[in-house]
Amino acid sequence: MPENPVSTPPKSEYERERVPDSELKGANKFWGMYAGEHAAGTEFMIGPLFLLNGVSLQNIVFGLLLGNLLAVLSWRYLCAPIATGARYTLYYHLEKLAGDKLVKIFNLANGVLFCFLAGAMITVSATAVGIPFDMTMPSIQDMYPTSASFIIIALAVGLVISIVASLGYDAVAKFANVASPWMVLVFLACGIVALRELGISDWSGLNKVWTESITFAQEGKTETTMGFWSVTFFAWFCNAAMHVGMADLSVFRFAKKPSYGWATSAGMYVGHYMAWISAALMLAVQIKLSQNADPVAGPMANNVAGLAGILCVIVAGWTTANPTIYRAGLAFQAIVPKASRFKVTFAAGLIATLAGLFPAFAWKLLGFVGLYGTILAPMGAVIFFDWHFRQKRNAERFATYQNSSPINVSVMISWLAPVLAAFYFIQFKHIPAHFFPLPCWLACGLLYLAMNRRPATTNA
Repeated sequence: MPENPVSTPPKSEYERERVPDSELKGANKFWGMYAGEHAAGTEFMIGPLFLLNGVSLQNIVFGLLLGNLLAVLSWRYLCAPIATGARYTLYYHLEKLAGDKLVKIFNLANGVLFCFLAGAMITVSATAVGIPFDMTMPSIQDMYPTSASFIIIALAVGLVISIVASLGYDAVAKFANVASPWMVLVFLACGIVALRELGISDWSGLNKVWTESITFAQEGKTETTMGFWSVTFFAWFCNAAMHVGMADLSVFRFAKKPSYGWATSAGMYVGHYMAWISAALMLAVQIKLSQNADPVAGPMANNVAGLAGILCVIVAGWTTANPTIYRAGLAFQAIVPKASRFKVTFAAGLIATLAGLFPAFAWKLLGFVGLYGTILAPMGAVIFFDWHFRQKRNAERFATYQNSSPINVSVMISWLAPVLAAFYFIQFKHIPAHFFPLPCWLACGLLYLAMNRRPATTNA
């Protein structure tokens, strides 16, 4: 056992074996990582997109309050207990249940979608790095690269992020622990400065400015496509793949106990509450100062906080992209288990970097995170219902369990049937995607139980 297992990097990432007790991490690793990951690059995009979609001030304040609580409870009571009980990655855990061929299809979808999310964060960081170089900034109408300088800067940012993510969990956690305290303070400072720039001293003044910003952004209208429950469900399920979808089994398998799941509250209430609202206020300042409603993170932060704002955008993009690429690398390695984890994760980083060249991934973030939760989260229900009702929370039994078929048909039907039904309603009935992770998750779990009524045995 190492003298200091918290600070000493593990000899491997234990991709296909149970994490040993000697490699378990203390609570500080998780509080720092989640604060850094969620007070990060996506916040610079999602907060302003709420405002551009006409969300009222009351709905964003109270909808986020409830939705983020539900997300924290999902991590703490659904994901963390299984992670600390079984101590496997999502991908190996699922391989034991679904079969190696079916899980490769899921892992491919998982890895690619994570790469696209990380790519949006590379775009965000690039908009800040490009300010000193007088880079032509992409607008919300741009889907493709806007200049050679944007391409070069995005490639450079992506390369650095890919290297850090490839170094493994400890490197990712250390980067977040160093960056997150400073970054959180900058987000808070940006919100306070924005209020001062807008001349706001009370709720009625804030509500007036908020409504005026919506009216300008929507060219004289105040229409909203997101009410209270829409905001609540978005906040709950924008990370659906990670909590109810069990992707963070790969993170919490290193936790000493399931109560470390409360560390996600640092990300939800610092990042998905304070930082989202602060970022929206930054856009309101930009609208006031320059009559420009493009939610480009670098210029927005520069208008409010100058150099500190620029640095915050750069680091914020990194602290989201790093663990996201790490997760994508684990997904891809589950497809090619004999490949080097460093090389596979670096390849995932390169895919994310290419995605980062296309600003459309950042501008469509509200719809994208709901869609990837709808696709990935239901498979987490298979893990949840199997662990509690078939494995009976017995880690030793699960360690020796292995599905005998390369494709577990019951898992495949349980996963794909609800997802395909959801796609119909999203595509043809135009129901927002963030409403579907919950019904798809429940339907998937119940279908799986209905087709697997007997308790699991080690020679299944």
